[in-house]
Amino acid sequence: MCRAQGDAVAGWRGRRLPGTVLLLLAYVGYLLLGSTAFWALEGPAERQSAQQLLQGKWELLGNYTCLKGPALEGLIQAYKSGHTLQGNSTSLGRWDLVGSFFFSISAITTIGYGNLSPNTVSAQIFCIFFALFGIPMNLILLSRIGQLMLSGVQCCAKRLGEKLRWTCALVTGFLLFLLLPPFLFSVIEGWTYAEGFYYSFVTLSTIGFGDYVIGINPDLTYPSWYKILVSVWILFGMAWLALVINLCISLLENSSDLCQCGKKKSKELDQELMDCNKNSSPSPVDLSPSTHTPQNISNPSFR
Repeated sequence: MCRAQGDAVAGWRGRRLPGTVLLLLAYVGYLLLGSTAFWALEGPAERQSAQQLLQGKWELLGNYTCLKGPALEGLIQAYKSGHTLQGNSTSLGRWDLVGSFFFSISAITTIGYGNLSPNTVSAQIFCIFFALFGIPMNLILLSRIGQLMLSGVQCCAKRLGEKLRWTCALVTGFLLFLLLPPFLFSVIEGWTYAEGFYYSFVTLSTIGFGDYVIGINPDLTYPSWYKILVSVWILFGMAWLALVINLCISLLENSSDLCQCGKKKSKELDQELMDCNKNSSPSPVDLSPSTHTPQNISNPSFR
């Protein structure tokens, strides 16, 4: 019977894996479609804004003796939008293909850092429909990846028992998705380990405060693979964290069921004790004195 169950599980995995791979390819293709669209829609607006910022800088330097309020406000607004001055040029790259890809995955994973958002009307409308179809696809893919992770843990730790198996899954995921990534962020972003760990949890839990975001420091030069690697980490890390959350929910539900079962058994035991006491107590008839009339007693008056 155990062998039959193992064959059934293996068959399920064999059927599930190709579907997951196809879904992953469709997911990546959808992200590339969104990246290209955002790049095409927001790229020209970003370059135009950068040129205006550079022109405003030279106007400000040419008239620094009589600084005008609107010019200063324009520079401040451009800085808030993510543009910074670097010598005779401005920092770009927020809406290039890689930056658009990172924005796409942060949109459909519902992280929403808030540091980057589409400014043109066409990009805003496209973002609505892109997220409308992308969010369900992301949820399905996360569920599939989580199931594959669970299957992998079961295969690797099938001899360790139930508790050790889950311990292995938790420790491995905690190491890969929360403990090691802060070292990468410390090297590339210059953050402390605590800041990197904080960013890792806030990102994977989709809280996304936006106080720490990768790849936005204008004083740093980022490798081209950096945001792609972080995007892959986000995808698999969210699947692992969703698996952990489901485990916590199962534990809470099981503990609630155990409490209810314990209460039910306690009530049944009390009822059985009451019934036992009723059955063992003597009846009133048994407790009454004997009223039998003695026989063969002669009456002296009739002798």
